Amino acid sequence: MKLVRFLVQDRPTYGVLNNDEVTELEGDFSSLKTLKARHALADITLLAPCVPTKVVAAGLNYRDHAQELGLAVPEEPILFLKPPTTVIGPGEAIIYPQMSAQVDFEAELAIVIKDQTRHIAPEEARDHILGYTCANDVTARDLQRKDGQWTRAKSFDTFCPIGPWVETELDPDDLLVESYLNGKQRQSSRTSQFIFPADLLVSFVSRVMTLFPGDSILTGTPVGIGPMQGGDEIEVRIEGIGSLRNTVKK
Repeated sequence: MKLVRFLVQDRPTYGVLNNDEVTELEGDFSSLKTLKARHALADITLLAPCVPTKVVAAGLNYRDHAQELGLAVPEEPILFLKPPTTVIGPGEAIIYPQMSAQVDFEAELAIVIKDQTRHIAPEEARDHILGYTCANDVTARDLQRKDGQWTRAKSFDTFCPIGPWVETELDPDDLLVESYLNGKQRQSSRTSQFIFPADLLVSFVSRVMTLFPGDSILTGTPVGIGPMQGGDEIEVRIEGIGSLRNTVKK
């Protein structure tokens, strides 16, 4: 099932996408009810499919990426946070901040949490996962190097495109993850390269902080990250989910 969030008469609402038609839903992630209203996908504006209280991200989680960089495989997940003000939806513009001279794309599989989750084991994770979507962990790379830590570089408004929908029926363990800059492939790897698989990440994060419905966990990016310029289009494609496209505005 593909869950979407979209505008109806300037009101955000949830829906289920079936082929090219969206059926409205009522309620939150834990109690969705079907309504009769239906809309053609071409007639609606998709929003970010979830409204997280926080975005938790894992750094250096692909074995091939660690090998390329010559870095040791971490013993535990490396976590950082992106504020909810970074989140935008499909088609929205990534705003290039004036204080940065290098803004990079990072294609990632995002996990969307279904309910309040705390202190769970990896084998319990699937019960608390609503589904999966595409994400772009946009990063001001020059500021990351300058600051020596990641908060400013990862936290500018619009620096976390998410979408186009949440796919609820998906096995995350071996999916193709790609990015395309202006139609040219830049990243390509599979989630089977994860150092820490999705279920382990959810468990690990839940033992650090309470997760709430709609919270997102970004699972790391493959080799091939690179800079974007004003006017560029960046696309994240993930097998079994679809495509997330955003432009860059400078």
